[in-house]
Amino acid sequence: MSKNKPRDVQVYPIATDTRILRSRSWSRLRFEIEYALAKGTTANSYLIESDKTAIIDPPGETFTEIYLEALQQRFHLEDLDYVILGHVNPNRAATLKALLAIAPQITFVCSNPGAINLRAALENPDLQILVMRGEETLNLGNGHNLQFIPTPNPRYADQLCTYDPQTEILYTDKLFGAHVCGDQVFDEGWEVYNEDRRYYFDCLMAPHARQVETALEKLADFPVRMYANGHGPLVRYGLIELTKSYREWSQQQTSADLTVALIYASAYGNTATLAQAIARGITKAGVAVESINCEFTEPEEIRAAVEKAGGFIMGSPTLGGHAPTPVQTALGIVLSTATNNKLAGVFGSFGWSGEAVDLIEGKLKDAGYRFGFDTIRVKFKPDDATLQLCEEAGTDFAQALKKARKVRSPSQPATTVEQAVGRIVGSLCVLTAKEGDRSSAMLASWVAQASFSPPGLTIAVAKERAVETLTHTGNKFVLNILKEGNHLGLMKHFLKPFGPGQDRFADVAAQEAENGSPILTEALAYLECSVQNRMESGDHWLVYATVENGKLLDNDGITAVHHRKSATHY
Repeated sequence: MSKNKPRDVQVYPIATDTRILRSRSWSRLRFEIEYALAKGTTANSYLIESDKTAIIDPPGETFTEIYLEALQQRFHLEDLDYVILGHVNPNRAATLKALLAIAPQITFVCSNPGAINLRAALENPDLQILVMRGEETLNLGNGHNLQFIPTPNPRYADQLCTYDPQTEILYTDKLFGAHVCGDQVFDEGWEVYNEDRRYYFDCLMAPHARQVETALEKLADFPVRMYANGHGPLVRYGLIELTKSYREWSQQQTSADLTVALIYASAYGNTATLAQAIARGITKAGVAVESINCEFTEPEEIRAAVEKAGGFIMGSPTLGGHAPTPVQTALGIVLSTATNNKLAGVFGSFGWSGEAVDLIEGKLKDAGYRFGFDTIRVKFKPDDATLQLCEEAGTDFAQALKKARKVRSPSQPATTVEQAVGRIVGSLCVLTAKEGDRSSAMLASWVAQASFSPPGLTIAVAKERAVETLTHTGNKFVLNILKEGNHLGLMKHFLKPFGPGQDRFADVAAQEAENGSPILTEALAYLECSVQNRMESGDHWLVYATVENGKLLDNDGITAVHHRKSATHY
């Protein structure tokens, strides 16, 4: 896949009277944590042509021109009857306005929250809109009698799925997607997409696991042969397996006994993007998130989530120098509900001043709450470095909660099994990685050679490690093997806690490898590696990488070895 390819629109028939228009971007589209694997994406739109015609989910403004051109080459827009929207966001406004200019007769089909968002996005109170609440149908003729299933969650309160009984296609919007760009329309060889689909779920769905479970229950009533999702290849060959995985991944979140209430509102989507990155950092550390958009959540639901949670985090934009009313209401609920031994956090984005963030922080400090990370203030849209900071802040918050719980629980002596497993010895190494402006490192001793040809190794990476996001398939890293006798300084350096976004390589002698990652010049040897695949292994990822380059830096040195007494810790 070339990241330098121009954007295009791939058109393909997928069923009776039905075509897909895949607006393709071969590189990352925007600064959001869900795109961090940088494999590009497709914005999938669908055209059903029968007695009546409908477009489902036109793409955002970056594709407006080429999308309309591809559409008009195959279809007279003047004949278009309906535009069905799985969700509405401001990014789609340009495309929808362009469609309306050509075909003013359009009737929009969406959920009730979607209708509110649509009128605001298009600044047009007189739009023709059909609101679908779940019981209504839309007959396009020739058996295409569409059914609609509201599947809201805190991030997409207006999400609406559409089912076509004629083709047995379920149009799933944000559900079951993946940010991957390629030529495949369907998911033949679906196993190759497992990692991308899991990452997409962890970023977008895990913070809303309870709502995902509810959606899966609703969708189970429909005989489906294909998921027509919003991003990535269509789900046909791996449909049963992916549905099962969504259930299992959601269950992992909803059954967790330690949760964080993540409460926010977002005016232009920037605060929601920050919330998503923080949530990603929390869930990867093995703590569940109850994501709450306080604009669409009843006070009693907020109160229940705060009572259950081990900690809470609040996020707000600043509008006219103030926090939005729903945020102020939620803050009042938090102050009256959460005991001040619960861990707190505050974040927010703003255009000019940021008073809302200061207000929330001040109120919580006055009430005596401890903070799990330094308050995050972001002006305008977040960039890569900001998202990395947010993700690491979320992970630090989750680890602080786990540590507090461990302190409160009486420690148990190690069993003979734990003692025996702890006697497995590993070489002491430092894994270093860099991609763009993001860099990270971790001390590692769970390393083993895995293959002769090509030379390869496996390394176990804990899910909450900051460097984990740089060890996906296709990523590069350097494994620095430490030398007995001078390893203590490097060991202490990389064992110490780093703040979110802090430079791990300050005051460390290093140089850049050919793959861009840091080489520690005091190491015994180094290996430049490329990740080939990875497997989920309990609370770790087992990463298999091939060695592409390397060097022994000290011919007389001996590998530093790590001895443990128990298998319950490193």
